[in-house]
Amino acid sequence: MIDASQFVEAARARGFDWYAGVPCSYLTPFINYVLQDPSLHYVSAANEGDAVALTAGIALAGKRGITMMQNSGLGNAVSPLTSLTWTFRLPQLLIVTWRGQPGVSDEPQHALMGPVTPQMLDTMEIPWETFPTEADAIGPALDRALAHMDSTGRPYALVMQKGSVAPYELKDGAAPARHAHVAAQTRFGGGVGVEANELPSRRDALERVIAATPADSTVVLASTGFCGRELYALDDRANQLYMVGSMGCVTPFALGFALARPDLNVVALDGDGAALMRMGAFATLGAYGPSNLTHVLLDNGAHDSTGGQATVSPQVSFAGVAAACGYADAIESDDLAVLDDVLAAARERRAGASGFAGTRFVRIAIRRGTPDGLPRPTITPPDVKTRLMRHIGAEQGAH
Repeated sequence: MIDASQFVEAARARGFDWYAGVPCSYLTPFINYVLQDPSLHYVSAANEGDAVALTAGIALAGKRGITMMQNSGLGNAVSPLTSLTWTFRLPQLLIVTWRGQPGVSDEPQHALMGPVTPQMLDTMEIPWETFPTEADAIGPALDRALAHMDSTGRPYALVMQKGSVAPYELKDGAAPARHAHVAAQTRFGGGVGVEANELPSRRDALERVIAATPADSTVVLASTGFCGRELYALDDRANQLYMVGSMGCVTPFALGFALARPDLNVVALDGDGAALMRMGAFATLGAYGPSNLTHVLLDNGAHDSTGGQATVSPQVSFAGVAAACGYADAIESDDLAVLDDVLAAARERRAGASGFAGTRFVRIAIRRGTPDGLPRPTITPPDVKTRLMRHIGAEQGAH
């Protein structure tokens, strides 16, 4: 058994300052220690997949991060682990607890996940070893993890067995500051009941985003599907990244990046289907979202890239959700002038409507449809990642 401080300080010496995750009783000493050290950063994610995406954003900013989760949460994390961190080569250290380990008595919900945890990591091509339980084993384990992360750009896992870390008392929960809720705003340009074919197109909205996001000071992260593809087709700039897969993860991904790079303005381009998939991220952005992050949701009420199947977004006030979750400002409209105003305010980094700094949200209603022959990016995910990191002056290992 080791003390939490022994591992955390060894990790800090190797550049690990950022932590994200979902609690497990095995992880309690770590989380308690990190929460009470003001020089370390911990983000409590709504689910394990969001935590992986957030730490991927930390990696995109050139920082080292650790994602912590119970092994039952590996299921939540499969999508970003296989289509974000693996695809874009964005490394992170995973600490996965081994509930239901064969031979160790545990609760019935861990009876299957315990035995298959090693196979799941192997299947996802994530090298792993058991978490160190002796002080002199910590440094070598971290060095093996770093060697893999720096040479491949992909995650490495430490699987924590029961009783690996001594208890550490939590004297202060260190919860995020409680934000006064803003009132969601609705501003219609074409009037209530505007015909769907009179709404702006995705292209119209993306042209406004490009015009308002200068490459020297702003990074644009686009959701998977036609959003990223159409942004690429309009103008492939070095300050842009086009997500593939990991649907719904653009907002925690952007949050991690924005927290690690407060010197840059960050725009997360979301879609209604993606936002619905991981709505817990709204609460995380409301609690932790910085003022250099703007969440732009382009809502056409459809899964456009898979044939136009309807989403349930007409039943949802996304601005109402954002407002209730603590965003600094939340507005929805069918008027692109509103998008211009939000992006202009973000550049100036003014405080939100409630008087505190935080993330802004805007949902723009757009019409369905995509131009014929829309190309897929010819630049590969690792190359678009590397290009962006070079553009912002970030360093990430030797890979």
